[in-house]
Amino acid sequence: MSRFHRLWLTYGQKMFLLASLPLILAVTAIALLVAFQARSLAEREIRGLETQLIEAKKRELRNYVTQARNGFYFIYGSAGPDNEAAKERVMQILSAMIYGEDGFFFVYDYDGVNLVSPRQTELINTNQWDRTDSEGTRVVQDFIATAREGAGYVEHLWPKPTTGEEARMITYVTSFPSWRWAVGTGVFIDDVLRTVAATRAETETRVRRTFLWIGAIALGSLLLVFLSGLVINIRERRLADAKLKELTQRVLDAQEEERGRVARELHDGISQLLVGIKYALDIARRRLASGDPRAQDTLDSGVTNLATAIQEVRRISRDLRPGILDDLGLGPALKALTDDFRTRTGIDTQFETVVFSNRLSQEAKIALYRIAQEALTNVERHAGATEVRLDLRGHRSGATMWIADNGCGLDDRARPLKGIGLRNMQERIDQLGGTLRVHSTRTGTVVEAQVPLTQLLPPE
Repeated sequence: MSRFHRLWLTYGQKMFLLASLPLILAVTAIALLVAFQARSLAEREIRGLETQLIEAKKRELRNYVTQARNGFYFIYGSAGPDNEAAKERVMQILSAMIYGEDGFFFVYDYDGVNLVSPRQTELINTNQWDRTDSEGTRVVQDFIATAREGAGYVEHLWPKPTTGEEARMITYVTSFPSWRWAVGTGVFIDDVLRTVAATRAETETRVRRTFLWIGAIALGSLLLVFLSGLVINIRERRLADAKLKELTQRVLDAQEEERGRVARELHDGISQLLVGIKYALDIARRRLASGDPRAQDTLDSGVTNLATAIQEVRRISRDLRPGILDDLGLGPALKALTDDFRTRTGIDTQFETVVFSNRLSQEAKIALYRIAQEALTNVERHAGATEVRLDLRGHRSGATMWIADNGCGLDDRARPLKGIGLRNMQERIDQLGGTLRVHSTRTGTVVEAQVPLTQLLPPE
């Protein structure tokens, strides 16, 4: 059991979690969405950049091949398929056409034999039909297949003449169909790949930096929430302590007032009655001893006073805790309260109710009874009324009780519910989650107490 006690959170911790968890989830969702969108957008931009750069390389290659072909097309166009002299002249021209650090032209016949390779002369006059790169691409076969189709591009790996290391290359190949040649040139795109990789790295760095900024903002927000919650918690605790002290003092005042009322009733009523009974019994005892015939009258007077004292004790007990409320319910208890009020004060007091199937909870019955008792006490002390109407009804939203009088109304200073009686009513109804309305004019006051449906028990 102690382990579970350790896991229980305080009210402040629950409030902090309630405030911080939605913030954390929202910031996390925003960060993930921003990262996803940033990466998607950056990837599209990078792919677009890579496509543009490669297309520029391809156009450059096509221009090289077109210019080279135009340079010796007059030889090829007038030579027959077996004109070896023409072939030799064209090969010499192509062997001399080198550019940049690694640029060159090549020639393969359709059988895969290399005829021109100025930067890699070891390949000349060797059959490269089965040559493959490290990715398994049959490079020469792709050259020849592309040439047979007319012209096109081939992407592959090829050793760089300057370093001997394999690098990615794009080659444009065209054909001399009458000589069964595949002629082309290529350009290495490692600079393009480096640019793309650098752009991706920069994008990733920016995304991580954005994550850091979002995390810093989230941390600052959490600290702000924590500090705000701490300040509010301290303030609310101080206010709660002050209200608790005020409530405690009001409870003590109410207890003292009730004790004073009971003490006054005991002293002014029962105590005087008991003293009168004592004197009556004492006089009766002496008259009986002396044989005075008036002893019987004195005993009768004492019995009458004793019955009155018993009635007073019952009344005080009923005011403190009416037994009829527990035995018969709220309706009969309110009926007895109004009957006693009418008898004691002489004010015309009427009670009406409609029997409803749902039963009020014990807390609701006690609260409504005390509210009615407090309202009638205010009418007796302050209203100067001649008529009082009390009504109790159930409805779909719960139950409602009205107490209306035709008195002088509440003093304006009592309207904000500053009186202890009205405050007690409000606090009792607040405990039930209900509402208390007080409507007062110079021609009377109406107190309406409504309890919610949750305070009604289903019929058995």
